[in-house]
This record gives sequence, C-alpha cells and structure tokens, in this order.
Amino acid sequence: MGVCIHACGLFPLLRWIALGATGGLGVNSQEFLTRSSGIWALVLLWATLAVTPVRRLGWSGLLRHRRKLGLYAFFYTVLHVLAWALWDRGWVPASMWADLWQRDFIGVGALAVLCLAPLAATSTQGWMRRLGRNWKRLHTLVYPAALLSVLHFDWMRAGKNDFLEPRLYAVILVLLLAARLPGWWRGWRATR
Repeated sequence: MGVCIHACGLFPLLRWIALGATGGLGVNSQEFLTRSSGIWALVLLWATLAVTPVRRLGWSGLLRHRRKLGLYAFFYTVLHVLAWALWDRGWVPASMWADLWQRDFIGVGALAVLCLAPLAATSTQGWMRRLGRNWKRLHTLVYPAALLSVLHFDWMRAGKNDFLEPRLYAVILVLLLAARLPGWWRGWRATR
C-alpha cells in the first residue's frame, strides 16, 4: 500500500517532467503548472480527508498512510505557492505582499497555507510525542485549511465565471465532512 501511495503522490510531478520533456505543457506552461499544482494539492488533501470515512467502511489499512497523503498535499501546495511567487510575482517580495491584499483569492489561499504549514511541520512521531493530546487538536487545522482551499479555488475561478470544477470540489468536501458527523457526535456526547 505504501508503494501505491508514493506512486500516486509522485505521479503529477513525473507527469509534468514527461510533458515538459515532450513539449506537452501547452503554450502557457507556467500557468498550466501553477494551476495543476493547485489541483493536485486539493486532490491529495481530499484524499487525506477521505481516509477516516473509508476506515469506517472497513478499510483501515489506509490509516497508516494518511500522513504521507497529507505531506504530498503540502508538497504540491508548496509547489503551487512557489509557482505563483516565481511566475506571477517574479520573486518580488513587495509584489507578493501587495497581491495578498489586492486579490482576495490570494489572501484566502495564503491563510490555507498557514493552516497547513504547522501540520506538515508536526507530522513526525517526535512531534506527536511532544505535543501529546494537543497534536490532535493542532491537526484539526486541516478543516479550515480545506475550506479555505476550496474558497481560494472558487474565488480564483470567479474571475473567469467558471464555477463548475470548484463547486464539484466543494460538494466532495461537504460529503467528506458530513461522513465525520456521526463520529463527532459520538465524541461530543461522550465528553458531556
């Protein structure tokens, strides 16, 4: 299963390399790579969120690999941010800073990254031990990160009046979160 997770996690990167080597990135390769890295970050984040509902259906083997999926989601998030910083803002800090405040979808995306960064930084066994119970609390940041990510995507597409794909991701997120409601409800009742 671990090999399959790594294969899925590395597939987009290997695909980009192959497309780049064969001239298949299109006429605007920079935009393609920026958008594609964002899509793959979402796909892998959604896959991470799908582990718990899938486990409840009886397939618990994925639980051991949730961290890998989350780290791959963060990896593509970082590539997405780097692509924006390099190709959209030319590595100019003042331009990047201004963009955060001038375009709402950029600011919301930055908030999503800020939610994901501590999750990636504390994903090791050592951090789990150090943080104890607080590790689980910290990792609930995945939920606002997911909401902010889909909002970032939706607002980015609003400029093109192209809402189908972001709304599809939003529906999938609602289903993934709704699948958690029974577990949250049981946990809440147990603490009362």
